[in-house]
Amino acid sequence: MYKIEADYINEQKIWETLESNKNPDAAKIREVLEKAKEMKGLSLEDVAVLTCISDPEMLAELFNTANHVKETIYGKRLVLFAPLYISNLCANECLYCAFRATNKEIDRHALSQEHIAREVEVLIKQGHKRILLVAGESYPKEGLQYVLDSVRTVYGVKSEHGEIRRVNVNVAPLSVDEFKQLKAENIGTYQIFQETYHRETYAKVHVGGKKRDYNWRVWSLHRAMEAGIDDVGIGVLFGLFDYRFEMLAMMQHINELEEKFGVGPHTISVPRMEPATNSDMASHPPFPVSDIDFRKIVAILRLAVPYTGIIMSTRETAKMRRETFALGVSQISAGSKTNPGGYEEDDAISGQFSLGDHRPLDEVIRDVASMGYVPSFCTACYRMGRTGQDFMDLAKPGDIKLHCAPNALSSFKEYLQNFASPNTVAVGDEFIQKNIAEMNGIARQRAEKLVKRVEAGRDDVYC
Repeated sequence: MYKIEADYINEQKIWETLESNKNPDAAKIREVLEKAKEMKGLSLEDVAVLTCISDPEMLAELFNTANHVKETIYGKRLVLFAPLYISNLCANECLYCAFRATNKEIDRHALSQEHIAREVEVLIKQGHKRILLVAGESYPKEGLQYVLDSVRTVYGVKSEHGEIRRVNVNVAPLSVDEFKQLKAENIGTYQIFQETYHRETYAKVHVGGKKRDYNWRVWSLHRAMEAGIDDVGIGVLFGLFDYRFEMLAMMQHINELEEKFGVGPHTISVPRMEPATNSDMASHPPFPVSDIDFRKIVAILRLAVPYTGIIMSTRETAKMRRETFALGVSQISAGSKTNPGGYEEDDAISGQFSLGDHRPLDEVIRDVASMGYVPSFCTACYRMGRTGQDFMDLAKPGDIKLHCAPNALSSFKEYLQNFASPNTVAVGDEFIQKNIAEMNGIARQRAEKLVKRVEAGRDDVYC
């Protein structure tokens, strides 16, 4: 077992903070919401206060504040991606997951590099530009090299109008030297979820495999950042334990990263437990999170870490996903499959969990645009070196929107021109012109220039 205790996750302090901030009055809640509007983040105490909100009027104020902060920083932009599961081999025994080692009710696959390339071709033809590469925590005989080769394969697939321009990775925790190898493959974000920060619960639900080691996992982002990966993503699996505890523990993790490395996570994911093949726990979460509490989680995180991307997956229904766009979500997956080989030939029973939103990418994009949000496939920040601290230096004064807004529109226009259905083209072209008309200054000049270049036949234009 990993010997270095993760003392920055202080469970006693979490419980004391929750206890001392329970039952806040409306004045106290409004004080925290006013502080949140300054967009400098919130303390553990502030987050504890907001988790107590149940009054409909106070909920409305929370949600309105989250919407204000989200649109001030990100505008109406929503980044789209797809997960690419390359393997469901796993040596762990996680009671909530269909991939767990002893589950005999799913077919096991580790895709060959040729098969991975075919999966990528399908995603490119749909219009995707960024993927999250996911693997169960066990690999074929090549070991980590299998993952490294897979990243190269993804980047190597090209077509007339498409290629994957950013590969984010969600794989088992690595050593510093191994993380350096992963960084050398030009990955974008390294993402890993603690699942639960509550040590007792962690031990109960992880009963076999290396994942049993709480400390090895919770220090993984330190090792990744020591290796030079400055964009990292965190998350918990809501439903395993009290969501209030998990949020404060996540804040302790974020504060630790900011203190040690000067920058916190690039993204936070908010997966909620969904049914999984042969897992009773997945169908009956120990601490179920209601829809209203789930919306609260998204809104509070947007206020607590205002410059961090919040990811909403297709675990949730289309309705719930729509509702969270205004509460702080800035990235969404679309057209997802959670089983290896699922884009070429779907076999849902071999997936990691059940999906709530089964719509294809084109339908999701048309819906997003119809709601007034900009579907973005932009990968410019990563490719221009605007990552880690450099990204935050642009985001905090609001300058990042001068890049994001024009790049989002040009990448959306590229999708419309090369991949969209006629109905989506009609909705999208009108939407782009309306958005440009509402812009001003440098942002509008850049947007007009980039969109015209795409209309003239250029792909992959950005500033």
